[in-house]
Parts: sequence; C-alpha cells; structure tokens
Amino acid sequence: MSKEYSIETKCIQSGWHPKNGESRVLPIYQSTTYKYETSDEMGKLFDLEKEGYFYTRLQNPTNDTVAEKICELEGGVAAMLTSSGQAANYYAVFNICEAGDHVVLSSTIYGGTFNLLTVTMKKMGIECTIVDPDSDEETLNKAFQENTKCVIAESIANPALVVLDFEKFVKVAHAHGVPLIVDNTFATPINCRPFEYGVDIITHSTTKYMDGHAMCVGGAIVDSGNFDWAKYGEKFHGLTTPDESYHGVIYTERFGKKAYITKATVQLMRDLGSIPSPMNSFLLNIGLETLHLRVPRHCENALKVAKWLEKNEKVAWVNYPGLKGNKYYELAQKYMPNGTCGVISFGLKGGRDVSVSFMDHLKLAAIVTHVADARTCVLHPASHTHRQMNDEQLIEAGVQPDLIRFSVGIENAEDIITDIEQALTYI
Repeated sequence: MSKEYSIETKCIQSGWHPKNGESRVLPIYQSTTYKYETSDEMGKLFDLEKEGYFYTRLQNPTNDTVAEKICELEGGVAAMLTSSGQAANYYAVFNICEAGDHVVLSSTIYGGTFNLLTVTMKKMGIECTIVDPDSDEETLNKAFQENTKCVIAESIANPALVVLDFEKFVKVAHAHGVPLIVDNTFATPINCRPFEYGVDIITHSTTKYMDGHAMCVGGAIVDSGNFDWAKYGEKFHGLTTPDESYHGVIYTERFGKKAYITKATVQLMRDLGSIPSPMNSFLLNIGLETLHLRVPRHCENALKVAKWLEKNEKVAWVNYPGLKGNKYYELAQKYMPNGTCGVISFGLKGGRDVSVSFMDHLKLAAIVTHVADARTCVLHPASHTHRQMNDEQLIEAGVQPDLIRFSVGIENAEDIITDIEQALTYI
C-alpha cells in the first residue's frame, strides 16, 4: 500500500491485496496448521530461516493481514495482534523486561493495566515506579533507575482523560536510553499518530473503537522501528544476544527494524499463546473499514454532550479535553487537533450515591463493562473497573469516587442528551 494514500483510504485498502482471481474480501484462514511438501521446508520455518506459516499459535494469514493494516494506519514497520488489549500491554512490556527489571508507569493508565504492572508483573520480579503524567521533566527523571527498561502511558488516559505530553515523555525516556510505550486506544490513529512525536511502541485494545461494535476482544502492538536496541547492548539482551531457544538467533542482527515484533511473535506468542481467533480478526477488519467515519462522529457527539452537561445545574464537573478551558485542551489541540475521543467523564452534585442512582435511570445508554463502541454506554469506575482500589488509589489514578465514564456513541446526539436529561430528573 502506497504511503501516499490518506488514512481514510488505508482503512479500506490496507492489508489484504487480492491477486487475480482471489477473494475480494479478506478470507478467514480457519486452520490450526499448514501443509508442506518436505520436512526440510518445515525445518527452515522453525529455524527462522524462511518466512511462512506452520501453526496458528504463532502466525495466521488472516491475523497478519489485519495487523498489517493497523501497522500502516499507525505508520509503523511491524505489528502483531493479540487476544486482548491486556495481552498487548503485557507482551509489549515483557518482550523487553524480565525479573529484576524496572518500569516507569503513568499513574493515570487504565486500571487493568495498572493492576497488571503493579500486582501481577510484580510477582514476576518486575518493579514499577508510578509517576504523575503532569510532572515536570525534573520529577520524571527521578523515577528512573539503572534497571529501568521502558516507560508506559496512554495517549488519552482511561478514564481520567489526561492527554499525554508526548514530547516531554519521549525526551525523558530517550535521555535514559529506554523506549516509550503508548496505549493509543482512545485516540486511535485517526486522531493521533504517536510515532510522529517520537513514541517508540504503540499498543491498542482493538476491542474498543477499532472493532467499534463490541463484538470481539482483541489487542495490537505496533513498533515504529526507530528505537536502536543494539545501541544499548546488554540492557536489551533479549534482542541483542543469542536466543538459545532458536538456535542462537540474534533478533537485531537477523531482523533489523522488525526485531522487536519478531521476538514477541516467535518467542512470547510461542510460549504464552494469547492469539486472536481468525474469525475475530476478520470482524476487526470490518470495523477498521469504517473507523475513519465513526471516530469523527463520536467526537462530534461527545463535544455536544459535554457542552450540555457543563450548563446543567445538577452537574458538579465535566472533564473532556475537547472543551475550551479544560486542563488538557491545549495539549489536545497540539497532538489531536481533529478531536480526541468519544468518552466524557463527569460527576453529579451529591457525590457517589447520586451518580450511581442517575446511571440506573438511563434508558438509551447501557451500563456495561465496555467503552468506545457505536452504542452509548456508561460505567462507574469506582464501583466497577477500579473497585480493587481504595479512595486514595482512585485519586492517584485520576478517578474521583463520583466519576461517571460516559462513552458517547454514534446515535443522534439530541437523543443521547434527552436520555441524560430524563435520568437527571430522578436525582
């Protein structure tokens, strides 16, 4: 696919390029394995001397085609799909970290990712230092240690809606010789392309806007190809020294700019197996074809709803980066001038109990453990996704106890507002 094509065209045309007489629509390769004529051909695949498919746990043509599309949308050099966004973040970090290593983690990152890094991966011997994404460079610099291997944050934090200052974080991470990993789920490549600001690795929960219809759980990792792993030698020895489980292959020497994704595929996916099903990837591809149409509508509707909420006397506060006067408005204009996302957070006068009561009276908006699809939905993080945190931890994560996460869909905006209005009459 030509790099000259617009992102709208890439949503439709990237990935699958049928040859003469082949299926116009991406085929579903619903097969666990692949046939070869000779034992030697199969052996070369296992030695990484030849490209090809031999077992879907490592690679599958449907999955790889959709990964290629996401890679082109983000402007990367290589990408892989995973079974969930959580798996994508885990693989992205674990691909370069091991017991005894250290990670710098944004405090406002999604609660599930926060728990993954601070609880589960801590049990694996990987420690974290948590930083406020609004900290100045001097404060951020103090979080780094000799064994720090990466920094991880979100382009737009879920649900705190903090907009990351990419250039600040890139400068600090690179000064310490480590990559910056950014979860770009909420902004999507339609509104933000982090690689253009120096970010090294991007992750996605494709479950959200990319799928767009709440049909399939999935994740993706995209590598910019720009971080020089070899420059830091022993620090990233998993990439720069022989892998004895693959006959001593050195990923940076054999695969160049694709070293990081190749290792994640042939080593982590081989051993941990968090693959998407080909059917789910097929459905994800359908969602990607309309991503460029849906995201602007989400943002348009969200801005209308946020402005209406700002004027309502029962609303205590509204947080949406697209609102003038919002703390992150200027950063959003700098990095995401065409819009941020369709998610709003707000609180009601009366606090936590009132917020819960309001949600129970919504009719169009559904209470679901999900966000960022075509249908308007709502969640109370303190009671749901972040309920493992105490009030102090909630505040540190940018989640007030009364915070309502309202994901504005692509229905008629006035209908969404009417639903909110009628629910407010009960409080």
